[in-house]
Amino acid sequence: MKRIQKSIIKKDLSKKMVFIVGPRQVGKTWLANEIAKDFSNPLYLNYDHLEDRKIIHNENWLPTVDLLILDEIHKMKKWKNFLKGVYDTKSENFQILVTGSARMDIHRQSGDSLAGRYFLHHLLPFSYKESSKSKNFTLDHLIERGGFPEPLLAETSDDANRWRIQYTESLIRYDILDFERIQDMRAIQLLFEMLRSRVGSPISYRSLSEDIGVSPNSVKKYIRILEALYIVFRITPFARNIARSLQKEPKLYFFDTGLVRGDEGVKFENFMAVSLLKHWSYRQNTKGLLTRLHYLRTKEGREIDFCLIENEEAKLIVETKLSASNVSRHLHYFNEHFKIPGVQVVRYLRKEKMSGEIPIRKAENFLLELTI
Repeated sequence: MKRIQKSIIKKDLSKKMVFIVGPRQVGKTWLANEIAKDFSNPLYLNYDHLEDRKIIHNENWLPTVDLLILDEIHKMKKWKNFLKGVYDTKSENFQILVTGSARMDIHRQSGDSLAGRYFLHHLLPFSYKESSKSKNFTLDHLIERGGFPEPLLAETSDDANRWRIQYTESLIRYDILDFERIQDMRAIQLLFEMLRSRVGSPISYRSLSEDIGVSPNSVKKYIRILEALYIVFRITPFARNIARSLQKEPKLYFFDTGLVRGDEGVKFENFMAVSLLKHWSYRQNTKGLLTRLHYLRTKEGREIDFCLIENEEAKLIVETKLSASNVSRHLHYFNEHFKIPGVQVVRYLRKEKMSGEIPIRKAENFLLELTI
């Protein structure tokens, strides 16, 4: 299947280095190799391979190489200084594409010596727009399987489930331990399982800590690790004062919708969260806009599923429903009182229509109009 980001990444490579970051097994290496097909002499080097590692350390690739792909380079000591040196001394026709896990994204943020030398692209699971164009998958299929390539393309649901078990075990047993030393692996595994059943609900760190038997600070730490590894992502209530927003109870969603435990409505909400995050991240990566995904909640209990923020301004509020012909009263409230454009996205809807200033859209049509 084709990735919409391919053309913009190739264009960015002619200007700077490009970093592709995202969840493990989401297709970063595959996309890099697809981009490599458009070059005369590309070279792929994986730091996990001993022979490749020697070539990287010695910088003894052939002078005819026009695209250097470096995978898992974040595992190299002082990798940022290494990349800075290679980039600053490269020839005009030599381009550099770096792929890796979310860990690379985290280390990139701390003491960034590469400032001004790269463009960043987040590669997230396949969207409905991408998959429907390539394989004509239904939305039901995508929600059931999730947007990761292997389960999405698997011949049977059994094969997809077998992949997910191995994927989950790998994340818990290896990736988390590789990322940070954890004293109580039982606790973080229990937290992971509990979060699968609490998608879309405000998360209480204290409540979770009591259920698991660890401190609230440990719960926060474990969730930050799950976020850093692109297993879950957190959205907070939007407030003009960002610090106030971060202090309030967040909601968590999984990058892999197939991991979600819950009814059809919960899984649909999770899929919409991933789709909106992908759409908004793409705008930030390609337009240079400061984008964030939040939700809205008042002291009186009025709540909207998603609020899309661009350059500190609320651009769109989105309410998701499995089936509803009338607009949520909370959506009407925020639209009328705060003049924020809104839309209600419905999974099962016979006819689209307007309700005052708010459109009620079929999920498929709304998703096809996103940028990615």
